[in-house]
Amino acid sequence: MKNKNKTKSVFAEPSYWQSYSDMMAALLLIFILIIAVTLAIYKQKRSDLEEAQLQLNATRTELEASEADLEASKAELEASEKELKNSLKELEEAYAKATMTQEELDAAYLEIDEARAELSATRSELRDIVGIRTDIIGELQTRFSNSSMKVDAQTGSITFSSDVLFRYNSATLTAESKDTLKEIIPMYLGVLLQSNFRPYIAEIIIEGHTDTDGSYESNMTLSYNRANSVAKFCLDDANGLSKDQIDQLQNLLTVNGRSFSSPIYQMDSSEVDMASSRRVEIKFRLKEDEMINKITEVLNQE
Repeated sequence: MKNKNKTKSVFAEPSYWQSYSDMMAALLLIFILIIAVTLAIYKQKRSDLEEAQLQLNATRTELEASEADLEASKAELEASEKELKNSLKELEEAYAKATMTQEELDAAYLEIDEARAELSATRSELRDIVGIRTDIIGELQTRFSNSSMKVDAQTGSITFSSDVLFRYNSATLTAESKDTLKEIIPMYLGVLLQSNFRPYIAEIIIEGHTDTDGSYESNMTLSYNRANSVAKFCLDDANGLSKDQIDQLQNLLTVNGRSFSSPIYQMDSSEVDMASSRRVEIKFRLKEDEMINKITEVLNQE
C-alpha cells in the first residue's frame, strides 16, 4: 500500500518538461510573429523605396528637361543680347551719320531756301507760258485776219495744201507757191520771233504729210523733202525774213516727215480725204515741257 502511494506521489509531481515545451512554443510563435512583422515592414519599406526611386527618376527627368530648357533659354538670351548690341551699334552709327554740324545744317537750309525760290520763279514762269500761248494765237489771228490763210485756234498752226505748193509727187516749190510763202512766212514767223514771244518758244516745226497712196517709205521721203523745201525757203534771206530772224530761226527750226501717219478724214466718214491729207504744217512748241520737267526736278530735290 505504501509503495502504491509512493508511486502515485511521484507521478503526481509537476511536469517541468511540459512547461518548457509550452514556453518554447510561445517563443516560437513570438519569433514567427516578429519575422512576419519584419517581413511586412520590409515589404512596405521596399515598396516605399521603389516608389521613392520612381519619383526620384521622374524628378531627375524633369530636372534634365528643365536644364535643356534653361540651356535653350540661355542661348536665346545670348542671341538676343548679341542682336541688341548689333542694333545699338547700328543706331549709334546711324546717329553719327545723321548728326550734322551747325555749318552743314546752315548749308542745307540755304539750299532749301534757294530751291524754294527757284520753284517759285519757275511756277511764275510756267504761269506766264500758259498765258503766252493765248497771246501768241491771238496775235497770229489778228495778223492773218485779212488773209486766206487760217490760224488754228487751238494750236496756232497754219497749214498749206501740198497741191498748192508742189506738183504731183514732187518736192520742188512752184513759182506760184514761192509768192504765197513769201507773203505768209514773214507774217507767221515774225510773230513767233518778236521780242515778247521769242523767249517762250522752244521749237518751230515744219511738218510734211501725204495721202495714203503709195508705200509708207516713199511717202516718208516725199513728206520730209517737201517740209525741207519750205524750211530752206524760210532760211533764205531773200524770202522776207531779216538776217537776225533767220539766225534765231536756225536755233529753233525742226523739219519732220510724217508720211501718211496722220491722215485727215472726210466729214462724218472713215474715208481719208486725200487732198486735205497732202499738206505742210508750220507750228510751234512752247517751253511748257521743259518747265514742267524743271519743276519736277526742283520738287524732287526739295
